[in-house]
Amino acid sequence: MRAYLDASALAGRYVRERSTGRVEAILRDSSSMGTSVLSIPEILSALCRRRREGALSSTGYQQAKDALLEDVTDAFIVPVSPPVVQRAAELLEAAHELSAVDALHLGSALEWGAQLFVSADERQLAAAARFGLPTSRV
Repeated sequence: MRAYLDASALAGRYVRERSTGRVEAILRDSSSMGTSVLSIPEILSALCRRRREGALSSTGYQQAKDALLEDVTDAFIVPVSPPVVQRAAELLEAAHELSAVDALHLGSALEWGAQLFVSADERQLAAAARFGLPTSRV
C-alpha cells in the first residue's frame, strides 16, 4: 500500500504524541511512504517552535531532525510540480475550506497515486475522501 502522510501525520514520528503508535502501524503495513517536499520545512518549523517554547530540548530537537532527514531518504518526496499545483487549484475550487498548503498535500497525494491519505486534520481528511482517497486519521 502506498501511504501518503501529510506533515501533521508524519510529525508523529519525531515527537511523542498520541498518534505516534498509529503512524508507526500504518508505516509497517505500507509498501511505500510518500509526502510533499513541503512536509520537511513544516515539521522543522514545528520542532523549532517546540524547542523555543522549552517543550523540546536542543538534544531532542537534533535527534528528531536527524530522524526526519533519515526518513525522507527512504520516502518518495513529491515535488511541487506544475501537475501538483494544477491539482491543488482544482481542489481549492471544489473544496473551499482547504488552505493552499492542504490543497498542495492533497494534490501531491493524488499525483503520486496514494492508496491511503494519512493526516491529523479532519477537514483535510474529509476533502481527501470526497476526492476518492481512502483516509486514516492519526
